[in-house]
Amino acid sequence: MTVAVLKYNAGNVCSVRFALERLGANFIVTDNAEELSAADKVIIPGVGEASSAMAYLQERQLDVVIKKLCQPVLGICLGMQLMCDFSEENNTKCLGIFNQHVKLFQNPTGKVPQIGWNNIGNLRSPLFHNISDNDFVYFVHSYYAELSENTIAVTNYGCNYSAALWRDNFYAMQFHPEKSGQVGQRILNNFLNL
Repeated sequence: MTVAVLKYNAGNVCSVRFALERLGANFIVTDNAEELSAADKVIIPGVGEASSAMAYLQERQLDVVIKKLCQPVLGICLGMQLMCDFSEENNTKCLGIFNQHVKLFQNPTGKVPQIGWNNIGNLRSPLFHNISDNDFVYFVHSYYAELSENTIAVTNYGCNYSAALWRDNFYAMQFHPEKSGQVGQRILNNFLNL
């Protein structure tokens, strides 16, 4: 099995690489369309800004490639937000895999961005096999996707929002499993075993 980690105009590729190494996964880091299409699994990591990330994908026609992938695809943090329809971050039209808008936190009780550990609940997906409601995972973000029919995990930071999404072969999580200790490692392993 080969996992393709998408290289694009975003950070956080290194921590995903280290997490996959710890799991003993065979992976490549690439922005090559053929390699992405041929991989058994694809991960779209990301820390960064939506419009520049989308511009990188569009320049290389990777936006079209991603939407046509049939194998399991996992978006992480910015990767999840790019899988939605639209982001308020620089009014960015995104991939449209999930029919959702990504909004800026308006949180009078907490700092923006949300940085740190938060619990997840209402888990409903094979991704969360052996994960318990209220387990803690690590978040770093200023924007969020609202709850929807695609929500498979919920968390709260001033409001309830989607900690994870799922539609067909596309999975996404707002938190960083690669930075979430044993819980995150189990989630990544569950994705590799889909």
